[in-house]
Amino acid sequence: MTATAEARDGEAGNGKGAPPASRRALVAGSVGNFIEWYEFGVYGYFATIIAARFFTPEGASDVEALVKTYASFALAFFFRPVGAALFGRIGDRIGRRPTLILVVSLMTAATAAIGLLPTYATVGAAAPWLLTLARVLQGLSAGGEFGGAVSVMTEFAPPGRRGLYGAWQSFTVALGLLAGAGLAALLATVLDEAALHEWGWRLPFLLAVPMGLAALWLRLRLEETPSFRRASGAKSAPAVASPPSATATRRAIGLGVGRLMGWSAAGYTFLVVMPSYLQSTLGASFQQALLATVVANAGFALAILPAGALSDRIGRRAVMVAGTVALIALAFPLLDLLQDPDASPAARAAAVFAAGAAVGLLAGPGPAMLAEMFPTTVRYTGLGLAYSLSNAVFSGSAGLIITELIKRTGNADIPALYVVAVCAVGLPALLALRGDDHRRALRD
Repeated sequence: MTATAEARDGEAGNGKGAPPASRRALVAGSVGNFIEWYEFGVYGYFATIIAARFFTPEGASDVEALVKTYASFALAFFFRPVGAALFGRIGDRIGRRPTLILVVSLMTAATAAIGLLPTYATVGAAAPWLLTLARVLQGLSAGGEFGGAVSVMTEFAPPGRRGLYGAWQSFTVALGLLAGAGLAALLATVLDEAALHEWGWRLPFLLAVPMGLAALWLRLRLEETPSFRRASGAKSAPAVASPPSATATRRAIGLGVGRLMGWSAAGYTFLVVMPSYLQSTLGASFQQALLATVVANAGFALAILPAGALSDRIGRRAVMVAGTVALIALAFPLLDLLQDPDASPAARAAAVFAAGAAVGLLAGPGPAMLAEMFPTTVRYTGLGLAYSLSNAVFSGSAGLIITELIKRTGNADIPALYVVAVCAVGLPALLALRGDDHRRALRD
């Protein structure tokens, strides 16, 4: 793809009286990510309540139920690669637009279903299986969401702004997590504990219906990307006949997983698993845990777009390596501060804010970095699989691994150890990035 072609793509739809195609792509691509991560955040924030409602037969312990809840959480992540492969293949063959419409419809239905499910007290052992089925459907749809959304955003991005446009994917992740945390905190404040456990926890899941309908409307108005139209010869049939070799694609996917693993592990440890850790290990109240998570997600959100824009100027490698090193340096001091009974609320808030911001340094350039690794004919599949595999192993398992290891060892520093170990392993893959990838055109 030439620079001229990329400039033409960025200018597509800029006619007077109509919104630019790139802006429509940004909004339509972002909205599905918002819903996806809003729900995943809500599930994480209400993990202790869901454990009590769905995974606590008579005689079971609270810790055992929480471990089973996170096992269901992890299972959904392990279905993400299946969704990425399935919907990615469809998206690379028939187009980004129709695939993203299908994905957001499935995601909305599965999320709303959780808000309607009967609990263990009503249907017994069927309850956790029904919940797990809904989580599997969510995992499939989430696996198909990322690759399509990032493909749309980066393939429509104007020259020199691919990092910023891709960062909107991560930014709406942060907004979704913040919205989920904010709504959970609001419900915990306005409802008494009995009402919250009985029916209040269902409300955030049911809100997926109006959000999903809005997302569907936006995606119905979305145009197909110029890159896909060009690669498919301006036809709606399958793309070009000479895709990259399967070996080269697999190698790129594996490298992409290595470059994302620190983001995946740290992001879920500090932004999603934190509430349950603070409650079950440090004895914090539900409201205190959610407040800490809101502060961490605020730091995450505020860092993402500047990090994406900065990566358009100095490169993806410099920004993402800086974020990884910061996470390695901050992880243990952060937990030490949270465990210190004499630490002031302001100091604790500053620490979790800084941790969130460090994750944002990875999340901002990450989507564009992945898009630059794959040609158009396999981009949806390739970057979707790299992202979903990384999340399946290092995000979806975070709550399960951390909770189980703390249960077995009694070591309250397990979350920091997990983050540092994963970031250290992934750092060499980030160092292998070319420094000028941000200046190169996307490959056709």
